[in-house]
Amino acid sequence: MQDGRPPGRHRRAETNQATYGEVIVIREFRALWYAQGLSLLGDQLAQVALAVLVYSRTGSALATAAVYALTYLPSIVGGPLLAGLADRFARRGVMMICDVVRAVLVGVMALPSMPFWALCVLVFFVVLLSAPFSAARAALLPEVLEGDRYVVGSALQNMTNQGVQMLGFAAGGAMIATLGPYRALALDAATFLASALILASGVRPRPAPGHDGEKPSMWTMTRAGAKLVFGSRRLRTLVLFAWLCGFYILPEGIAAPYAAELATGSLSVPVITGLLMAAMPTGTVVGAFVFSRFVTPARRLRLMGWLAVLSCAPLMVTALRPPLAVVLAAWVLSGIGGAYQLAANAAFVQNVPAERRGQAFGLVQSGLMAVQGIAILVGGFAAERLGPELVVAISGGTGVIAAAVLALMWTESRDDRSAQELPAQAPA
Repeated sequence: MQDGRPPGRHRRAETNQATYGEVIVIREFRALWYAQGLSLLGDQLAQVALAVLVYSRTGSALATAAVYALTYLPSIVGGPLLAGLADRFARRGVMMICDVVRAVLVGVMALPSMPFWALCVLVFFVVLLSAPFSAARAALLPEVLEGDRYVVGSALQNMTNQGVQMLGFAAGGAMIATLGPYRALALDAATFLASALILASGVRPRPAPGHDGEKPSMWTMTRAGAKLVFGSRRLRTLVLFAWLCGFYILPEGIAAPYAAELATGSLSVPVITGLLMAAMPTGTVVGAFVFSRFVTPARRLRLMGWLAVLSCAPLMVTALRPPLAVVLAAWVLSGIGGAYQLAANAAFVQNVPAERRGQAFGLVQSGLMAVQGIAILVGGFAAERLGPELVVAISGGTGVIAAAVLALMWTESRDDRSAQELPAQAPA
């Protein structure tokens, strides 16, 4: 086995369906869970504070949007390279160092005397450090949770992340009005320090992933990671499943202009925008819970292609210009379909050697950020010319075609693997 576990134990972990109770009692998972949730809550608050701060200083919507765009750029540009740190050094240590450094950088951002250009530089490096942190956390989680516990733990983290995002954005404005943007940034710095303390006390030290001889350079590891991920048909298909999210994330990027089209007078545009942006995360929470709790591990892999189609198909109803209630129901259903990502993520983990997971996850995450950013930009550009309803419908229809092709590729790759395993099983 690639992860070094005894074969019998590995098979039991894969076939037995885990429960949330089994996962939550594991101390190391709780530490990773709490640290991630706390840090993410601080980040949501900081995003609102940063937008308010930049706009109040510059009075420019373009400058505000440009600073927000900086949150995508570092992960796309530096993510593939820095993610390899999670495979060169102890992953717990990588996470703690990233937390401490980010706490210092955000603390400097909270100084009222900080010039605008320096603020942009600090934002860039804060987001850049999220790449090795996320890669280390993603690579460490399968070591803490085995088999189906990993899927359940991932679902629990996913639901928590969606809930924290909704809470952070909803409460962020009120907290900024009370604390002010500088104190909010200082609070974000404190969440990074708290995250580091939780990791130090709750996650046991582990040695760095093993490498024969001298450690390869970061560039060599990046190229090797790309060859690993994209050189395997099975892994390549799973990565494309992950990147399919660009088709169903696009509508969130044009929620505001769509809300303007749906406004009838009974609800304001900001309220409708909030409802639209909350619809898919709500569906994601429901889908992740049902998929991880009531569907067996083997059945998840068989349903993955169908759910991928479901993540995009409901969006096509917007071409008929339905009322708000129908649009919200369609977007919630799309979010439920997005639960296929849990199965794709688990299959990806099982097919990547433990000592190379950090680099592999980093490459996938960087591509994910790029796909989402490009989709939102293309969607905004097209919506000005075609209207948001048609753009969302086109995105859903194109996504359905892509998901159907990936479903066929996944079925073929599973059949190929089963055929390769038959000769080995025949003598038994």
